[in-house]
Amino acid sequence: MLELADIRAAAGRLQGQVLRTPCVASQTLSQLTGARIFLKFENLQFTASFKERGACNMLAQLSPAERSRGVIAMSAGNHAQGVAYHAQRLGIRAVIVMPRFTPGVKVERTRGFGAEVVLKGDTLDEARAHATALAREQGLVFVHPYDDEAIVAGQGTTALEMLEDVPGLDALVVSVGGGGLIAGMALAAKALKPSIEVVGVQTVRFPNMYNAVKHTRLPQGPSTIAEGIAVGTPGEIPRAIIERCVDDILLVDEGDIEQAIVMLLEIEKTLVEGAGAAGLAAMLKHPERFQGRTVGLVLGGGNIDPLLLAAIIERGMVRAGRLARIRVCARDVPGSLAKITATVADAGANVDEVHHQRAFTMLAAQNVEIELVIQTRGAQHVQAVLDALHEAGFQAERQ
Repeated sequence: MLELADIRAAAGRLQGQVLRTPCVASQTLSQLTGARIFLKFENLQFTASFKERGACNMLAQLSPAERSRGVIAMSAGNHAQGVAYHAQRLGIRAVIVMPRFTPGVKVERTRGFGAEVVLKGDTLDEARAHATALAREQGLVFVHPYDDEAIVAGQGTTALEMLEDVPGLDALVVSVGGGGLIAGMALAAKALKPSIEVVGVQTVRFPNMYNAVKHTRLPQGPSTIAEGIAVGTPGEIPRAIIERCVDDILLVDEGDIEQAIVMLLEIEKTLVEGAGAAGLAAMLKHPERFQGRTVGLVLGGGNIDPLLLAAIIERGMVRAGRLARIRVCARDVPGSLAKITATVADAGANVDEVHHQRAFTMLAAQNVEIELVIQTRGAQHVQAVLDALHEAGFQAERQ
């Protein structure tokens, strides 16, 4: 059974091999949530994820015979990159099996570290089954992403560093997929400071550790933007530790995570993927749960597909009212559109898109429905634009 001594030993192996990332206070997020928030920037690791910790700790303990055989791992991306990078650094052959849905940026970065990438299966469980078969066929050492004591011990070093840097932490909020990170962190944190509360976060679409620990049967969804924690089967080793050391698990939905990603990008100027933003998402959804407390959040990874990020930013602007869609009804005569856009401009907004609708409308034949997508300063500014259009004699409403 894992103990604090194992995590301390892992910290010794990792010294000089992985980055000791900063853990710093976020004044703005603290004001928004009512808690004192400290962020652990694991997205600054060389492979942009905490997964390096467990991978390095496990590979460093392989015997010469095991190193000569090579290793194989299954991962949706971050564990893959951690294993590939440290295997390359240690001169070990690495084969990585990744599900077909894995973002292209993670696939290419994994290949860039010299690993042999195999895309197989539509779920992590299918990819794991293929990796297990390849391990048997080729005699490779299987490096599990979370259900392994060396992996859990390596991830637990995150909590050691956080409590060394900020001894006053009284809560840790950690995203949960297979459970390796929160298990290692909870084990270390509770041993060092028994009064600390450790809270896990899962998505509503993948609540499998939540189900396992709380003995519920919430359904699993098809996909999530937090693909790094989209785990169908939680690890047995992490589960046993979580049942003993983790105080609670909260659920967040897709919108919560999108909001957290945009806020971290806008406020902290740091890029975090969905799985890494789940902790902040939980604090934004349940502010009363952490009111007045000193909370540590792990920004677990920064590997996000650029196209997905662009969509999340745009949707975030819509939620904030900074990108709005309005419908204006007007006479279908020359100059109407010019007057509408001039009114919007005079109100201080910028026109992003314009769509005319003449056929699919219940308006009179001589009228036209114009849909505008406008850039504004927020919800109040949108209302000011609508008021200006009304004063100019147009029927206008937000859609």
